Amino acid sequence: MAGTITFTMIKPDAVKNGHIGSILKMITDAGFRIVAMKFTRMSTAKAGKFYDIHKERPFYGELVEFMTSGPIVAAVLEKSNAVEDFRKLIGATDPAKADEGTIRKLFATSLGENAVHGADSDENALREAGFHFATSEWFDAQGNCMG
Repeated sequence: MAGTITFTMIKPDAVKNGHIGSILKMITDAGFRIVAMKFTRMSTAKAGKFYDIHKERPFYGELVEFMTSGPIVAAVLEKSNAVEDFRKLIGATDPAKADEGTIRKLFATSLGENAVHGADSDENALREAGFHFATSEWFDAQGNCMG
């Protein structure tokens, strides 16, 4: 599945600001198919484990606190060239530097509250998707379980 799967989260700021529907519409309009999706809230332990790669960075504590501050929408997306195409769709991490028409340009409020997460590699996309979803929660276009 490498190359055709990516992982995203609509972050607490975008959820709180009522942007779930608009963001999902942009995602599907861009040709992505939602394979798995859930509306959930991460615990401090789960967020800490998910962002463990950043544990030594000064923003780690704030990141975990932010990501547990409210519900998120986690999703596995499918499309050819999924990771690269999704990174283009979401735009730069800093919304001030994001291209016009990208998700972050439209919905992010700051570098820290940047509306969405997107996997940065095929390997991380599969790891992150597996962190949030069992393969029994992934479905193909016909509604058949992919796991």
